[in-house]
Amino acid sequence: MKIDRLLSIVILLLKKNRIQAKELADLYEVSIRTIYRDIEAISMAGIPVVTYQGANGGIGLMEGYRLDRSMLTDHDIKDIVMGLQSLSSSLGGPNVSRLLHKFESIIPESGKEQFSVHTTQFIVDHSGWGNRAAQEGKLIKVKEAMSQARTVAFTYRNAGGAITERNVEPHTLVLKGQQWFVYAYCPDREQFRLFKLSRMSDPVVTETVFARRDLSYEVLPWNEGRMEVSRAVQPFTLQFNRDSRHLAEDWFGVEALTEQEEGIYTVSVPFPEDAWAYGFILSLGPDVVVKEPAHLRDKIHKMALRIASNYEKFRNHKGNLS
Repeated sequence: MKIDRLLSIVILLLKKNRIQAKELADLYEVSIRTIYRDIEAISMAGIPVVTYQGANGGIGLMEGYRLDRSMLTDHDIKDIVMGLQSLSSSLGGPNVSRLLHKFESIIPESGKEQFSVHTTQFIVDHSGWGNRAAQEGKLIKVKEAMSQARTVAFTYRNAGGAITERNVEPHTLVLKGQQWFVYAYCPDREQFRLFKLSRMSDPVVTETVFARRDLSYEVLPWNEGRMEVSRAVQPFTLQFNRDSRHLAEDWFGVEALTEQEEGIYTVSVPFPEDAWAYGFILSLGPDVVVKEPAHLRDKIHKMALRIASNYEKFRNHKGNLS
C-alpha cells in the first residue's frame, strides 16, 4: 500500500504545481507526519521534490520534471491511452482512470494538444445506453471478489426464469457480444459455469477464500463456437424493405445484403433458435419478415399476434388490463 501511495503522490505532483501536506494527508487518510516521511522517501528515490514556504506554499516537483518514459514512444503511449479509454467505458471504477492520468502526465506540455487530438479520434464504448450504474455496481463487486480470491454470492435467474442462490469462485470477467459474463467455478455443480451479469442480483463478496484453479484457454466456453455447442445453429433468411434496409446494414454489414427486387433485400444469418433469436427478430420491427425457415416464420407470426392481443386488452378495457 505504501508503494502505491508513493507512486500516486508522484503522479499527483506531476499534475499539480503545489499541494498542501494536509490535503495529501486527508486524501490518503494518513497523518501529516506520514506524508512528510513519504516525501522524504520520494526524494531519496531521486525524484526532485521541493517544499515551498509562505501563504502559497506547499509541496511540488522541480519545474520541468517529467517521469522517464524512454521505453515508450509517443505512439505507444497514445495507443495505450486509447485502449484504456475503451476499457474505462466498460469496466468503470477509479483504477483505470488513475492509470490514464499516469500516462497523460508524462506527455510534455508542447505535445499535449496533439496528444489530445490523437487519443480522441478513435473511441470504443461498450457500455449500454441506460442502467449503467447497476452494471458497474455488479462489476465492482465481482472484481473485488476476484482480486481478494473470495467467493461471491448472488441470486441468479436463468433464461427459463428459474431462480437459484449461488456462491461461486469467480475467475474471469468476459465481455462477449456487448454482454458481461462471469466465468466461475460452482462448488454445487462441481464445474465451471458462465453466468450472465445482467441475470445476477444482489452480489455479495463473502469471507470464504478460494485457491484459483488452472484454466486452459483452449477449452474456455466463450471461444469461437464454444457457446453454441449446446444449441443447434441454422441459417435464417430475413427480408428487409427499403425502410428497414438501414437495420440490416447496421447489424450485418452492407455486403451481407442481397437485392431480390427493387426495394426488397434479404440477409442470411446463422443463429441458434432460442428465445434470444425470437426477441431479436421481433426487435427489428414491422418492416422485417422471416422468409426462411417456414416454421420460424410461423413462430414469429404467433408471437406477434400474442403481442397485439395484449395491447387489444388496453383498448377494450379503456386502458386497464383484465
